[in-house]
Amino acid sequence: MKKLFLLWVVLFSFQAIARADGDKPIKINRLPDKAQQFIKQYFANNDVAMAKVESSWLEKTYTVIFTNGDKVEFNKNGVWEEVNCKYSSVPAKVIPTAILNYVTANHPGERILKIERDKKNYEVKLSNKWKLTFDPMYQLIDIEQ
Repeated sequence: MKKLFLLWVVLFSFQAIARADGDKPIKINRLPDKAQQFIKQYFANNDVAMAKVESSWLEKTYTVIFTNGDKVEFNKNGVWEEVNCKYSSVPAKVIPTAILNYVTANHPGERILKIERDKKNYEVKLSNKWKLTFDPMYQLIDIEQ
């Protein structure tokens, strides 16, 4: 009986994991409203190549990839978590003013190619390949080259 129960638990777990790894293409109008507004405001001139939703056990994330290679990731509420502009620059109005001021003053002429945020910090990647980490109060806490 124990073996049968253990087998049932294992099979159920694998099935749940398989379902949780849902990475599905979606239409832009299926994104949360905040994400749609963000795209209209900061990427209005970009054509969307693909939008997708990824569902896992505890969260849902949305990714929008543009034809020029730019990419934006949103959380389940449509709030941006990552803006990656490999061949252009992250729109200045997306970047917190204090971070933008720091980069302008200390890395003149460098473009911000990527900004990523979570509950603990902001990570910024510059065109000179430097990676800067800021705390939630926008104070620089780490630099990597």
